[in-house]
Amino acid sequence: MTTVRVWFTKTGEAAYISLLDLQRVMQRALKRSGLPVWYTQGFNPHIYMTFAAPLALGQESLVESLDCRMEPLPGDWEQARAALQACLPEGVRAVKLEPAGMDPSKIASAVYEIQYPAQMRQDVRHAVQAYNALSQALVEKKGKKGKTKQIDLKQYLPALELVETEEAATVPVELPAGNTLTVNPALLLNFLEKETGLPSEVPRILRVALKTQEGEIFC
Repeated sequence: MTTVRVWFTKTGEAAYISLLDLQRVMQRALKRSGLPVWYTQGFNPHIYMTFAAPLALGQESLVESLDCRMEPLPGDWEQARAALQACLPEGVRAVKLEPAGMDPSKIASAVYEIQYPAQMRQDVRHAVQAYNALSQALVEKKGKKGKTKQIDLKQYLPALELVETEEAATVPVELPAGNTLTVNPALLLNFLEKETGLPSEVPRILRVALKTQEGEIFC
């Protein structure tokens, strides 16, 4: 039995599929695909699978993955990918299936693109400049048990950059996304709105990479 990694994207309206619903979607798709997935034993057998660094609701990603077990392995990986894709909803796209590589526990950070409409470039430029001029950026972060603690975004984002194109004004950021600490980019957006008035609900938040503590791309 081998652990197989399913790489997929989650974009558009699929950004509003919760983790619990995504688990159901993937369980159903894997079952309907006919792939040789392994089921847990016991009273309520189900497909064993785990997601790496689950995405926050409302955010999009090009680098989502889940691990499941298969026996035997697919003879044709592309055919297996196509079979799974045929069972997935709009906005969720199977990119690749392959034997699992790095352990998800090695994930330490996530890279995002915060994309504002091009017509907002001046407002975004002002917000970035205002953030960079601050010595600290304190926000309240909620923990898993509902407790809140204060963190300084400057510890993880000393300065922001702005990439301007004809289509968008994009702020790329890299934030902790490991087992011990995860910082949601929405905390930055809420902070910028409070400090500069830049609307927090407007931008598209797109995850484009996951990295290890050593800076390697998670694969």
